[in-house]
Amino acid sequence: MSSSDKPKAEEKCTKETEDGGFFGKVKGFINDIGDKIEDKVKFGKPSADLAAIHISKISFKQVDLIVDVLVTNPNPVPIPLVDINYLIENNGRKLASGMIPDAGTIHARSSETVKIPVTLVYYDLKKAYADIVPGTILPYKVKVDLIVDVPVIGKLTLLIEKCGEIPVPYRPDVRIEKIEFEKFSFKETVTILHLKLDNKNEFDLGLNQLEYMIWLGDVSIGGAKLAKNVTIVKNDVSELDIPFNFRPKDCGSAIWDMIRGKGTGYSIKGNIDVDTPYGNMKLPIEKVGGTTTFKNSKDDREDDNNPKVHLSRF
Repeated sequence: MSSSDKPKAEEKCTKETEDGGFFGKVKGFINDIGDKIEDKVKFGKPSADLAAIHISKISFKQVDLIVDVLVTNPNPVPIPLVDINYLIENNGRKLASGMIPDAGTIHARSSETVKIPVTLVYYDLKKAYADIVPGTILPYKVKVDLIVDVPVIGKLTLLIEKCGEIPVPYRPDVRIEKIEFEKFSFKETVTILHLKLDNKNEFDLGLNQLEYMIWLGDVSIGGAKLAKNVTIVKNDVSELDIPFNFRPKDCGSAIWDMIRGKGTGYSIKGNIDVDTPYGNMKLPIEKVGGTTTFKNSKDDREDDNNPKVHLSRF
């Protein structure tokens, strides 16, 4: 065979390998299968909706939110949530932000709720922005970016947002309006405390329970935990009548200074359990440095700044 025939033979071998040889048939088979899978399996873009924002817990110090994000995966395979970025703002001012890495997986052809916990501390908010004051209702907007990794398509960012509002609680002011004696003895005295609660919040407080301790001078004369069902209207003052028993012999000179008209200092501390439009709260109450004096039951004159002891009978 001449040397001129060799290139033609090699060229023919190469062409057969590409067109009809073993490797060519395998390549064609794989391409054919890929085309059929692509026709049958369509990968689509997932969707997300900020379904709800719940106040899971609220107190005088902070509010805990749960942001529910509903993610729908239309694809035949699971997709991972790479990252979740969130921002809570008020009129463009950041209240809180954060990032949750590797947030889980959304199963194939299903919808699942992803929960994002967020805590807002009132002290931090009031320190950052002077116009956020107790007693007000604070509007906010939640913005969430979900980064998902979809086969064939790649990484996608789903942007969602929702508005809401949270209260910034104000601690109700409390004072003793008067103490009415129902029964008086040195061993035990039965009284009715007439309390005034000043609700300076922009929302009603549904009182469930009152827990308190009382001091005359520096002497603790007792306390109680009572169930009460009273609505304390927003920006209004409500009156509560609380039964209270104590022993004058344990009060030292404070009770006698009060009866003699000299006046004696009192303090009341405790908390109230209330229902609000935003959930249940336990709010502290405190009055330190109040003054009481004896007042005859026939004297109808009252001084709101100086609660009296009203003696009804011994």
